[in-house]
Amino acid sequence: MSKLDATVKRETLYVAFMTLILSALMQAIFLIVGEWDYTVLLGNLFGGGVAVLNFLLMGLTVQTSLELEEKEARGHVKLSMTLRMLMLVICAALGVLLPCFSVLATLIPLFFVRIAVALRPLADRFMKNDD
Repeated sequence: MSKLDATVKRETLYVAFMTLILSALMQAIFLIVGEWDYTVLLGNLFGGGVAVLNFLLMGLTVQTSLELEEKEARGHVKLSMTLRMLMLVICAALGVLLPCFSVLATLIPLFFVRIAVALRPLADRFMKNDD
């Protein structure tokens, strides 16, 4: 496989940064409502880490698929999507089943990537205004 594409790297770093910000916000909310304990931190680290990994793997899949023939690329993307979904389901199951993880703190970060992607146009607009 070729080296990590600059766009994949940039977007993954953005998603990781936004996940970190949203994770800190979530930790603060748990603290404010008096529900914070170490399981919240562990669940947040686990769920957020898996979410960012999922995004990176998706980017790598797209990067690799661009070098393949259409039929081969389609199969590659489908397999990747299936395996990444399985990874997310396993993460969610572990978050629910293992007592070292807070269920909510494990599951909520799995949605942080969607929030980060939705906020990307605002971030781009903000960055353009700084130039």
